[in-house]
Order: sequence, then C-alpha cells, then structure tokens
Amino acid sequence: MSALTVFADNQPDQPLFSSRDGDEIASELAAIGVNFRRWQADRELAADADNDTILAAYQAEIDRLVAERGYQSWDVVSMQPDHPDRAVFRDKFLSEHTHGEDEVRFFVEGAGLFCLHVDGKVYQVLCEKNDLISVPANTRHWFDMGPAPRFTAIRLFNNPEGWIAQFTGDAIANGFPKLD
Repeated sequence: MSALTVFADNQPDQPLFSSRDGDEIASELAAIGVNFRRWQADRELAADADNDTILAAYQAEIDRLVAERGYQSWDVVSMQPDHPDRAVFRDKFLSEHTHGEDEVRFFVEGAGLFCLHVDGKVYQVLCEKNDLISVPANTRHWFDMGPAPRFTAIRLFNNPEGWIAQFTGDAIANGFPKLD
C-alpha cells in the first residue's frame, strides 16, 4: 500500500506526518507541486514481458500524459532482485540529485521509495503498483529501490535523451530511513 511520511530534514527519526490514504497523500504532495495519482496497472502481462509489450499495454495512458504534458519520450525501467548491478544502481539513485525536467513514473509492478527534499522537509513517498508520481523539475530528491529491488515502471521524459541527473553532493539520504 502506498504511503507518505514527512520529516523535518534535520530530524530523520521523528515523523511530522504519515498516511496510507491515497487522497491524503495526493493532497500533501500537491502542496509542494508533486502530482500523485492512482491508476490501474491491470493489464495481464507475462512475467518475462519485454519493454515493448509493457509499453503497448499502457499506450492509452502514455498517450494521455503526452497530451497533458507534452512528453517526448518514454521507456520502461525494471529491476529484479537478481540483477547483477542492483547495488551499483541503488547507490547511484540514493545520492540526492535533481533533473532539469519532471521525473514521471507509473509503477506497473513492485515498489520504490521516492524521497523529496523540499523547504526544510523530506517527503518519503512509497510508490507501489498503480501509482503515478510526477516530481517537478529541479526538486532535490533520491530514490531507494531497496537491497532486493522488484519494480517495473514506465518513465516519461521531456528530454528525448532520457534520465539525466545533476547530483547535489549532499549526503542527506544517508540519515533517513531506507527501503529494506
């Protein structure tokens, strides 16, 4: 189940707010410019479905987002517990960074933890199957996929080159709860 926990950025052990209610999560995140919605990841896909099959299954939803926001490219990111580079990717994504465009993810399977560092607070958003999140451009954040990741998400971009991060050098992520 999706969840939101909010902390002061200097008190990672004392939550200020916590909810598993989708409407409350959407409302709290909307206040900082983050779009959070529940969609239905209800297509029957084989466990070994390739990226083209996944994209084709959700083409109507992709088209809707392209019409709303003008995205130019999209792809699928998938990570499983047996991925040989899972630790390398986890370390990379756990470093606080920003993007010059919105970071948009629709979770088709599994879960991941987006941590948003905004106005002296950290918003930890546990995204699971059926969640669509759009983190505004230039928002400081990190992503935790856990030590044994299991997720598939459709990513949408304004930049046809895809995922490009600017790392902040801030080690804040080290002090906050992880997805374990």
